[in-house]
Amino acid sequence: MIAGRKPLGKEVMRVSVQIRPGESFESLLKRFRKEVAKARILSTYRRKRWFTPPSEERRLSKKKAERRARRRRLRLTRRTR
Repeated sequence: MIAGRKPLGKEVMRVSVQIRPGESFESLLKRFRKEVAKARILSTYRRKRWFTPPSEERRLSKKKAERRARRRRLRLTRRTR
């Protein structure tokens, strides 16, 4: 491995949930899904499914920021009316 570089391969994200005494499988599954959502595993997986060049990521983040600003301006104008 070259110094300062990440090894090639998949990142491992682990979430574990311990079963509580008397807990049903449905509630255990619900807690597990909440932990997965909190760890943002699915969104990360979906984002990393395809390679996106850095220039494209910058362009998309700029576009998102413009949209947020536009929405914020729209909300502020609605409140002042």
